Amino acid sequence: MIDIETARQIALSLPGTEEYDHFGRPAFKITGKRTFATLWPAENRVMVKLSLIDQSVFNSFDPAIFYPVPNKWGLKGATFIELSKVRLDMLRDAMTTAWQTASAKTSESK
Repeated sequence: MIDIETARQIALSLPGTEEYDHFGRPAFKITGKRTFATLWPAENRVMVKLSLIDQSVFNSFDPAIFYPVPNKWGLKGATFIELSKVRLDMLRDAMTTAWQTASAKTSESK
């Protein structure tokens, strides 16, 4: 089982990442730019922002581990990851993909 602290360390290992408070939850963004992940400690899950294509790829692996946030954000790529079920390599892949998506959007907006 992966814990919240491991998820935090993965997020912080990505270049240019800073942690901040997002409505009472630890969140991660590219310094001064877009959020790519939010920790949900009480639920032992993480939310990552993926493209819709990436969301569908991860969801197809196992919808009990990767699934859209059940609201309008889920329709825009916000994806929950159940830390009690996910493999470490898959969590790293999903968080890196979310970071890359945020990084690309940051570059496009300049």
